Amino acid sequence: MLKLNQISKTFNPGTVNEKKALDGISLELADGDFVTIVGSNGAGKSTLFGAIAGSFYVDEGTVELDGRDITFEPEHIRSQSIGHLFQDPLKGTAPGMTIEENLAIAYLRQARSRFAFFSRITKKEREMFRQMLSRLGMGLEDRMKNPVGLLSGGQRQALTLLMATMVTPKLLLLDEHTAALDPGTAEKVLEITRDVVSERNITCLMVTHNMHQALSMGNRTLMMDGGHIVLDISGEEREHMTVNDLLERFSVSAGKALDNDRILTTRA
Repeated sequence: MLKLNQISKTFNPGTVNEKKALDGISLELADGDFVTIVGSNGAGKSTLFGAIAGSFYVDEGTVELDGRDITFEPEHIRSQSIGHLFQDPLKGTAPGMTIEENLAIAYLRQARSRFAFFSRITKKEREMFRQMLSRLGMGLEDRMKNPVGLLSGGQRQALTLLMATMVTPKLLLLDEHTAALDPGTAEKVLEITRDVVSERNITCLMVTHNMHQALSMGNRTLMMDGGHIVLDISGEEREHMTVNDLLERFSVSAGKALDNDRILTTRA
């Protein structure tokens, strides 16, 4: 479903602030893979997502999605096939618009007609939105006329997840999408994430700072450092791996210990 071939990206080239964020990364994801990604600050995780989503063009290499070369496709075109959630719950929704209006935008952006955004949501589609919202278990189906700005962070993140997947994307990018939420709400959003990704068989990449999540969610775990993928674990090896095992393997592969306190606090 996703194929990265030797992609590289350097920011501020030729200046004192030059930073090689991605350094010859190659990666292949099969249809339905759910891959978790862990790494220190500056490892290149969010930059990797930006390269895939089209936030910028890579300097070298190619990006393919479902057999199509999208290396130089603009971000708004890629968004028709790629869902993207961020750490900040305020991103991904329009706060001044109602829940129903936000869902309508997400639904209509997949339409091929150039007049799609001038269309009206039908009664049938409105009922579909209500049913989708009810599955979140947050009572949002009874608040469809309320502005999104009145929702809590967890409610907005759950709504954003719904908007990103209501028309099944070919690829879903989750960039620490529960990190800004309190533990209880984060677990609820993760539960919704598991259900949605599993039911739709969505190919997914999820950045997390939680080591237990990295091993318990999905079917494959990557660890990044210095713009490289230094560890790629799946199958039986991953199934029997503990957090300490993962940290030890990272230390061997990267040649240094993981130094992110935020990640290390989740090892217990």
